[in-house]
Amino acid sequence: MTTTAPADEVVPKPLRKPEDPGADSGTPSLLKRILTPKTLILVLVAAVIFWFGVVPLWYLLQVTFLDPDTGQFTLGAFQEAYGDSKLFSLVGTSLWFAFGSAILSLIVGTGLAYLIVRTDVPFKSLFFASSIIPLVIPGILYTVSWILLADTDIGLLNRYLEKLPFIGEGFFNIESVWGMIWVEGLHLSPIVFLLMVAAFRAMDPSLEESALMSGASRTTIIRRITLPLILPAIVGAMLIMTVRSLESFEVPALLGVPANIYVFTSQIYFELRGWPIGYDTAGALAVGLLALALIGVTFSNLIGRGSKSYQTVTGKAFRPRPIELGKYRPIAGAVVIAYFLIAVVLPLLVLLYCSFQPYYQLPSMEAFRTFTLDNFRDVLENPTVLRALKNSLILGVGSATVVMAFMAVASWITVRTRIPGRQLIDAFTFVPLTIPGLIMGVALLVTYLNFPIGVYGTLWLLGIAYFTRYMPYGMRYAATSQHQIGAELEESAYMSGATWWQTFRRVLLPLLMPGLLSGWIYILVVSFRELSSSILLYTSGSEVLGIVIWEEWENGSMAVVSAIGVLMVATLVALVSIAYKLGAKVGLQQD
Repeated sequence: MTTTAPADEVVPKPLRKPEDPGADSGTPSLLKRILTPKTLILVLVAAVIFWFGVVPLWYLLQVTFLDPDTGQFTLGAFQEAYGDSKLFSLVGTSLWFAFGSAILSLIVGTGLAYLIVRTDVPFKSLFFASSIIPLVIPGILYTVSWILLADTDIGLLNRYLEKLPFIGEGFFNIESVWGMIWVEGLHLSPIVFLLMVAAFRAMDPSLEESALMSGASRTTIIRRITLPLILPAIVGAMLIMTVRSLESFEVPALLGVPANIYVFTSQIYFELRGWPIGYDTAGALAVGLLALALIGVTFSNLIGRGSKSYQTVTGKAFRPRPIELGKYRPIAGAVVIAYFLIAVVLPLLVLLYCSFQPYYQLPSMEAFRTFTLDNFRDVLENPTVLRALKNSLILGVGSATVVMAFMAVASWITVRTRIPGRQLIDAFTFVPLTIPGLIMGVALLVTYLNFPIGVYGTLWLLGIAYFTRYMPYGMRYAATSQHQIGAELEESAYMSGATWWQTFRRVLLPLLMPGLLSGWIYILVVSFRELSSSILLYTSGSEVLGIVIWEEWENGSMAVVSAIGVLMVATLVALVSIAYKLGAKVGLQQD
C-alpha cells in the first residue's frame, strides 16, 4: 500500500554534502575543482603508497630479469642462483625449517590456547603475561639467549647435563636444523596463541556439550568436533607462521651458518656481502622466496573464503563453560608453568646473568662474586651504541607516526568513498606484506642505487624501509577502526558547514584514535627490534640497535650483547607502557 504526504507537509530531501565553498553561482573551472586541499591530500597519499609499495618490487624484478649490459630479458641470474647442486639442498632446508617451525608453534600455541580458553587450568593470568613478553624480545636476542643455553660448547644446559653419567657431552645441539626449528617455533608460538584464543572464544561450545551429554569421550570430541570447527583458523595460522619462518633471518644466520646450513635468507645475505656483489643472483633468490611466500598467502586467502561452512557464531548469544579437568588440572597447570619457564624465564635470565659477567662462565658462587656493572657502563659510554639507540628511537617513533597518519587517510579513501580505483590503494598497501624483510632490503637497495635521490647510506633509507614494510599493518588497524564508525557523524558535520579537513580532524580522528594507537604501538615495537631489512641498508652512522647487537656478536662480545639486549628490552617495555598510559587519555572520553 502506497502512502503520500499531506499537501502542507514538507518532505525532507536526502542529506548530501554541501557544495565546495569555492564554488559560486557560475561554473567553476576544472582546475579550481581539482586543486582543493582534500584532493591534493588524497592524491599525495595514493602516490606515496604506490611509490613505496610497488616501485621497489619493480626495480627488483628489473635487475633480476634484465641483462645489465644489453637490457635484454634473461634468466642468467636464475641459472647462477639455482643451477648447481645446492639448489635442492637450499629449497629443502628452507621448507624443512619453515614447516617445522610452523608445526611446532601451532602445536604449542593451539594446545595452550585450548587450555586457557576452554578449561579451568590454573595460572591463566600468568600465561597471558608470558604470551606477550616474547613478542617484545627481538629475534636476534631470543636466538642469542638459546645459544647461551644450548650451544654444544658454551651452553649452560649442556655444561650441566654432561656431568650426568648417562648423558655425556653435547646433548643439545642448537646449531642444527632441529635447533633452528626449536628457537623459531618457540618465538612464534605466542602469535599462534593469540590467533587461536580468538578462534576458541568465537566458537559456540554447544556442539561439544551435546556430544559430551551423548557419552562421547573428550578425545573423540576434540578429534571429531573441536578440530574441524577451528580448522580454518589452524590452517590460516599454519600458513602465516610458514611465511614468517621463510622470511626469518636471525635464526638461520646465527644458528645455521656456523653449521654450514643455509636457507634462502642467509644465502641472499651472503650474496650481497661478497665481492663482486651479486645483485642479480640475490634478486633471483629473492624472487624464489617471494614466490613461496605468495603461494602461502594465496592458500591462506582461499582457506579464509571457504571457511563459511565452519561458522558457529550466530545471532544467538552463548557463554562457554570451562571444562573441568579434575585430576588432570595440576598436570595442565604444570604444562603452563613449564612453557613460561622455558619460553620466557630461561632466555631472559641467561641474558640478564651474562650481562653482569666480565666474561661468560657457568653460574657458581665464584661467578656471582664477579658480578659487575662494567658492561652497562661500557655500553652507555659507547658513542656507537648511543647513536644506535637514538636512531632506533627516531625510526621507531617516526615510522609508527608516519605510517598511521598516512593509513588513516588511506583507509578513509577505501572505506568511506566511491572513488574509482580505491581498491588499488588497498592492494598497493598489501603488497609489502607478501615481501619478506630481507627481500624488501634488496629491493630498496636496488631501487635507490638506480634512482639516486640522496637517501642511500642515510637514516632516511631505513625510514623508507620501515614505512614500506609496515604499511600493511597500519592499514589493517586503521581500516578496522573505520569500519566500526558509522557515517552519520561525518554527514552531520558536512551539513553543519564543516570542511573535509575539519571533519576528518575533529570528528573522525578522535573516533579512530584507539585503533590508530594500537597500530602505532605495534609498529613501534617491530620497528625498534627490526634487523632483516636494516642489515642490508645501514652504513656507518645509521646503525640501529639490532645492527649493533649483530656486530658485537660477530666480534664475540657476548657480555656486551647481553647488556645491550637487557637495555633494549627494558626500553621497549617502557615505551609500550608509556604509550598505553597516554592511550588512556586519547580518543573518546566517557563522563
